[in-house]
Amino acid sequence: MKQMHLAAHFPGVNSTTVWTDPRSRSQIDFSSFEHLARTAERGKFDFFFLAEGLRLREHNGRIHDLDVVGRPESLTVLNALAAVTERLGLAATVNATFNEPYELARRLATLDHLSDGRAAWNVVTSSDAFTGENFRRGGYLDRADRYTRAAEFVSTARQLWDSWTPEGDSRPFAHSGQHFDISGEFTVPRSPQGHPVVIQAGDSDEGREFAASAADVIFTRHGTLEAGRRFYADVKARLAKYGRQPGDLKIMPGVTVVLGDTDAEAQQNAAEIRHQQVSPQNAILALEQIWGRDLSSYDPDGPLPDIDPDPGSDLVQGRVRVADPLAEAARWRELSEAKGLSIRRTAIEATARQSFIGSPATVAAELEKFVATDAADGFILVPHLTPGGLDGFVDRVVPLLQERGAFRTEYTGSTLRSHLGLARPVWKS
Repeated sequence: MKQMHLAAHFPGVNSTTVWTDPRSRSQIDFSSFEHLARTAERGKFDFFFLAEGLRLREHNGRIHDLDVVGRPESLTVLNALAAVTERLGLAATVNATFNEPYELARRLATLDHLSDGRAAWNVVTSSDAFTGENFRRGGYLDRADRYTRAAEFVSTARQLWDSWTPEGDSRPFAHSGQHFDISGEFTVPRSPQGHPVVIQAGDSDEGREFAASAADVIFTRHGTLEAGRRFYADVKARLAKYGRQPGDLKIMPGVTVVLGDTDAEAQQNAAEIRHQQVSPQNAILALEQIWGRDLSSYDPDGPLPDIDPDPGSDLVQGRVRVADPLAEAARWRELSEAKGLSIRRTAIEATARQSFIGSPATVAAELEKFVATDAADGFILVPHLTPGGLDGFVDRVVPLLQERGAFRTEYTGSTLRSHLGLARPVWKS
C-alpha cells in the first residue's frame, strides 16, 4: 500500500485560526510550539512546518487584527525545538527574495547538524514592495524575476553545501550568476542529510515548474479529489525533463480536519468553526482584500457590493492580493446569487480551505483515498486551534491509518529524508 506522509503546520494567527476560542493559547510562547511539535512527533509525523511573515500586515492603514501578536522568526524557533524532539523534521519558511545564499545556507546547515538531519527549507518569494521596505534593497525585484532569483538561490545554496566533501574536507566555492556573485569558503561541514530538504509552496505555473526542477516537497492546496489528481499528474509529468523520477517530489496539500463522534456531529462542528473563523468583521476584511475598497459601511448580513474592485488599490498591504480581482469578485457574486448568500455567508463558503470532515473512520478513509488514487502523497495539517488542534487527530485518526497499513507505526530512520523516502543527494565536486 502507498504510504502516506503527514506534517503539522503551526498556524499562528491567520484566517484559519479560531483565536477567540477559550482553548486557544499563546501564538509566540515556546510552550505552544513545543506542544504542537511533541504532538506531531507522538503521531510519527514527517515534519513540523512554520510559516514566515517579514512585515506586519496592514489594512486601511492599520495593523491587521491577525498580526497583533507578532510574527516570530522561524529558524530560531526550530533550533529550540530540535532540543525537545528526536525524529520530527523541522521545516522553516524563509524568503529567497530578501535573504542571501551564504547566510541562509549556513543557518540551515547548522539546524541540520543540531537536529541530526531533520532540517527543511520552504522556499518562498516576494515581489511585494511593501514588505521590501523593511530591507535595504526594498521592493526592487520585478514579479517576473522572483522565481529566477529563487532558482539561482537554491542552486547556489546547494553548491555551498557541496563545498565540503563527504570525508570532511573544505573546498573554496565560487558562484557568478544573474543575481549572485560570491566566492570564499563555507564554514559548516556537510550536514547529516547532505542537503536540507527543500520545500516549495505555490500553485502557479511558475511555482509548479520551479518545484519540478528544484524541490523535494511541494506545499499546495486543492479543493476536490479531481482537482488534486489533475495537479498531481501535471506536476509529476514535469519531473522527467529535469532527469527526476515521480518519487523524487512529494506533493502535500495543506488541509484542515474536523472530527466528531459521527459524520453529522462533525459537520455541525465544522459549521461552528467556520462561523467563528469568519466573524462579521473578518467577512468585511476578506471582501475588502478582493475589492480593494473601504467597505466598512456594508452590512455583513447584506448583499455583496454592486461596484467593481479597484485592481490598483493599496488598501491591503502585506497580504496576497488575488491575481485577477475582477474575476474573483465575479466568482463571489455567482456563488452569492446561486445560493442567496449574504456577504458573511459568501465569505464562509468562498474562503474555505480543503477540509476533511467526519468521524475518525470517515476521515481516515478519505485521506487514504486521496493518496491511493494519486491526488496527493500526503498532507500538511493546519489546525484551527493553537497549540492543541492536532491532539484529536493524533489520538483518533492516526491509529486507524496505522491499522489500515497507510501510515507508519514507528519511525524507521532518523533523518527527514528517510521519513519522506528521499535519496541522499549525490555529492557534486
